[in-house]
Amino acid sequence: MKKLMLLLIAVTGFTATTMAQINVSINIGRQPVWGPVGYDHVDYYYLPDIECYYDVPAQVYVYRNGNNWVRSRALPPRYANFDVYHAHKVVINGVNRPYMTHDKYRQQYYNYRGKHDQIAIRDSREEKYWANKYHPNHGQWKKDHRDDHNGRADRGGRGRDRH
Repeated sequence: MKKLMLLLIAVTGFTATTMAQINVSINIGRQPVWGPVGYDHVDYYYLPDIECYYDVPAQVYVYRNGNNWVRSRALPPRYANFDVYHAHKVVINGVNRPYMTHDKYRQQYYNYRGKHDQIAIRDSREEKYWANKYHPNHGQWKKDHRDDHNGRADRGGRGRDRH
């Protein structure tokens, strides 16, 4: 009985470890085209020049307005001339609401202000970024990955397709 219990615990632990390894997500298509290349998954960008964040899954900016953090689809008017394509972006993963520890990020990345050393997804020639609907080559990507069944089911590879 003791051996059976140990075996059950070992199998459960192995399964949990396997699931943790499988649940890695890729969100290239959700990243804004002004984001830097080289990342298959991004939770947040920190923009040191204006000390704000971009929440990639929610597709909103998070910036300070007085003592409050505001979430908005657009930057406030005070940043109307800010160029997100050429500004340096810091990728933050695995941290929920990084703006709650803003002083840490401000201090750690202060020297990144004014840097213009990253290639934006929009300017990338890597095909994996073409899946982003705002990439200039998205039309080509759609053509290369179109459904030859005109939206009809392909019967999962079982026999002839119905046309």
